[in-house]
Amino acid sequence: MNNDIERVLITQDQIKDLLDTMATEITTKYQDQFPLVVSVLTGAMIFTGDMLKRLNFKLNLDLVDVSSYAGTNTTGRVKLIQDLKSNVQGRTVIIMEDIIDTGLTMNFLVKLLKKRGAKNIAICALLDKPARRQVDIKGDFIGFETPDEFLVGYGLDYNNLYRNLPYIGILKPTVYQK
Repeated sequence: MNNDIERVLITQDQIKDLLDTMATEITTKYQDQFPLVVSVLTGAMIFTGDMLKRLNFKLNLDLVDVSSYAGTNTTGRVKLIQDLKSNVQGRTVIIMEDIIDTGLTMNFLVKLLKKRGAKNIAICALLDKPARRQVDIKGDFIGFETPDEFLVGYGLDYNNLYRNLPYIGILKPTVYQK
């Protein structure tokens, strides 16, 4: 698996340090609000799990599964695969996402949550890839800005592989350009 990585972009230690910093900011802002944390499956599972361990306030957790990719390309449409179980009416919601890429998924989720009556919506993403943005959306808590490369690891995948790498790496083009 590691042989398929061109180079490590963000190390495990860099991720850990960033999560500590982000969790402190989020805890300071939301400690008295009892928010609903919504993890976007499947990519944000690892990020969300590690963040939850660092957040020091009462919260609820729910999961949503959406898809807008086929292989390495976006389809341009977001499909809701698994909906939330929680009622967001009047709630503060923190969306946890692995990466904001085209912005289509985040735009879809924010509109959906607003339509359902969420009081406030914050976007917390480990990575931001603004070079690929197709809609105007920004995160509230953003970790690393990344180049327009094919990234895997720490939840990010290619064909559902590489999610379990403890770092974020650039996948060799020879792996996905077959």
